[in-house]
Amino acid sequence: MVRAGVIESVTATAPNGGQLGITVHAVLDSLASPGLSPRLRAFLDERAPATPCLVVDLEVVRTNYRALRAALPEAAIFYAVKANPAPEVVAALVAEGSSFDVASTGEVDLCLAQGASPESLSYGNPIKKAADIAHAHARGVRRFTFDSDGDLANLAEHAPGSQVWCRFLVDAPDSGTPFGRKFGCSPRMALRLLARAADLGLDVRGACFHVGSQHTDPAAWTAGIAQAAWISRGLAEAGVRTTSLNLGGGFPTGYRDPAPPADVHAAAIRAAVAEHFDTAPELVIEPGRAIAATAGVIRAEVVLVSRKDDADEHRWVYLDIGRYSGLAETENEYIAYRLSTRHPATPDGPVIIAGPTCDGDDVIYQHTAYRLPTALRAGDHVDILDAGAYTASYSSVSFNGFPPLPTLFVG
Repeated sequence: MVRAGVIESVTATAPNGGQLGITVHAVLDSLASPGLSPRLRAFLDERAPATPCLVVDLEVVRTNYRALRAALPEAAIFYAVKANPAPEVVAALVAEGSSFDVASTGEVDLCLAQGASPESLSYGNPIKKAADIAHAHARGVRRFTFDSDGDLANLAEHAPGSQVWCRFLVDAPDSGTPFGRKFGCSPRMALRLLARAADLGLDVRGACFHVGSQHTDPAAWTAGIAQAAWISRGLAEAGVRTTSLNLGGGFPTGYRDPAPPADVHAAAIRAAVAEHFDTAPELVIEPGRAIAATAGVIRAEVVLVSRKDDADEHRWVYLDIGRYSGLAETENEYIAYRLSTRHPATPDGPVIIAGPTCDGDDVIYQHTAYRLPTALRAGDHVDILDAGAYTASYSSVSFNGFPPLPTLFVG
């Protein structure tokens, strides 16, 4: 039975977790494609939705949440709403008992509208207007992150008595999509700011850091945990007791390259906490990609296949989705998605993959080696796997007249 875009009669099956290496052909026969649940396949076959579109299997969202909770049960999970802010995703996680990392008043209101309690929300964006702090506080939010004197002053004035964490810059290896230096302050400054927060009457809980999105090195969290322990000891010497450590997000998903499973990252985190803290703090994690990515598939259509010269080995494959309509994470080709078509994988040939807009930067992959079937033609479908996170939420309002990426749901 189909109701309001939801298929209810399909057996719920989680992805089997198969991955392709970077040297392996990126195209599989879609009927046997690892990572695409039978529920998603049934939806695409039965509904034949207009393209491009994102289809999200909410059962996979729930399964991923439960798996992460099982891997690190000592940590409270605050889902990073920005990864996929669809009300349906938020509502599914509310039912699972998740908390939420929000970055704006819009996300605060979204979560509350889907039944989340104000106590379950953490305003993790350290860049916010005083009016936004006041709005969140008026709605009952009492958890905030900051990384500057200015934001701290606003918190003391507009969210008095709230629980606070200070975000510091972590000395960690580069992630798949690094943050640079936009967020966080030095650990020494974080120590000063947290001591000041206590003087201002705020409820100082501890430090927080983020290793960067899509981090495949389990050791990445080790340096941050060591630095957080140094901050905690310094605060204790100043008479400020901390009880919590926010480890942020960054937990990865396997795209074309495999990623370590959650329990490997959990083991590294657990060992680092035991090494650097005399008493283990309450842990907080803010996963987004690890919960939403494998739940979604983007169905796209080939607009055109062409060459730039008759002797050119590479074909240009233009899709009806590009950088501005959901594939923002292909900037610098950081994220290499797995692709699937209905054609047999061979014979194939090298391709450059681009979006449909009149923008020269709307090229998805030209340095990462992709091969697609030589039989591929305009009008054929291309499925972009593991696309449930950071796709629709990055889609532009209407660049070049192309509408935002619509999202459909399998319940």
